[in-house]
Amino acid sequence: MSCTGYWRKLASGEERGAGARLLGAALAIPAVLYGLVVRLRALAYANGLFAVRRLDRPVISVGNLTVGGTGKTPMVAYLARRLMARGKRVAVISRGYGGSLEGEARIVSDGRTVLLTAAEAGDEPVHLATSVPGLMAVIGADRYAAGLLALEQLDPDVFILDDGYQHLRLHRDLNILLMDCRRPLGNGRTLPTGLLREPRAAIQRADLVVYTRCTGGEAPAVHGMVPSCRAGHALTGAALLPDGEVQPLGALRGRRGVAFAGIAEPEGFFEALRREGLDIVATIPFADHASYGEREVNMLREAATGADYLVTTGKDGVKLSAHLARLLPVYATVLEMRPLDPGPLEAALDKVL
Repeated sequence: MSCTGYWRKLASGEERGAGARLLGAALAIPAVLYGLVVRLRALAYANGLFAVRRLDRPVISVGNLTVGGTGKTPMVAYLARRLMARGKRVAVISRGYGGSLEGEARIVSDGRTVLLTAAEAGDEPVHLATSVPGLMAVIGADRYAAGLLALEQLDPDVFILDDGYQHLRLHRDLNILLMDCRRPLGNGRTLPTGLLREPRAAIQRADLVVYTRCTGGEAPAVHGMVPSCRAGHALTGAALLPDGEVQPLGALRGRRGVAFAGIAEPEGFFEALRREGLDIVATIPFADHASYGEREVNMLREAATGADYLVTTGKDGVKLSAHLARLLPVYATVLEMRPLDPGPLEAALDKVL
């Protein structure tokens, strides 16, 4: 098991051995100090000591309290489609994590053309711009500056702030917090002994909690008096890269596949493929937001010996264009968010609009 994998098991409460207890004790003081710093930061914003900037359009923030995947990208895509179906011009504001232009305010997509690559803008905004037709996207470490750029050049009706729960500098009109239905708070501790980016009291900043990765059989979790609803995820198809049509995953049955992913919890993706009846003969977990260079391509080529195809996530797929000629056919899956009790979410959207 990698160090990252071991830490995630420790921080989620799955690792309970003597070594886990010793490491948890060693990290206890850093965790207390970290929690104190982020709590003081939030108080400073709440009390006006740090300035909060406001854009001249509604801002819907989607974020989480924990490190790792809770389904932010599928939720942003779902919201964008719902808003666009109401006739709204929607722009996503993202940090641009992992791109060479990270830190700069730049337009990724004007709703017609994707102007930057994943290597430049990061995988998430490019994936969103390519998977949601008509969606505009901008990046910037200063999300307010990125929003001003969008207002000047794109004139959106509404913004979606991707991974924005901790970006307190920008005012939001609807603050959506995503929490994993299976383990919403990990082991309940802040970094580095737990998965929490902030102490659990930060839940009260949310206008709506959406519990993700639910199967439908769970009772709704409740944290405080914040309205909540549940949502599940589903792999709904796969497209042959670079620009194939989306087809049912069943079209890949009967062939031998190698699955790979550079996301927070790749094992969940691999298991989802197997549940769809795919014959996955090998799996390769890469680091979250992995870039694909010679090392990664060689690993894929070696693992694919005797296989018929490669399959990965949509976020990984947008980073592979330079390497497709050297690989077996690569399919990028489509992951969709499906609200199980959408009433509270629809009511929140009605209110903000």
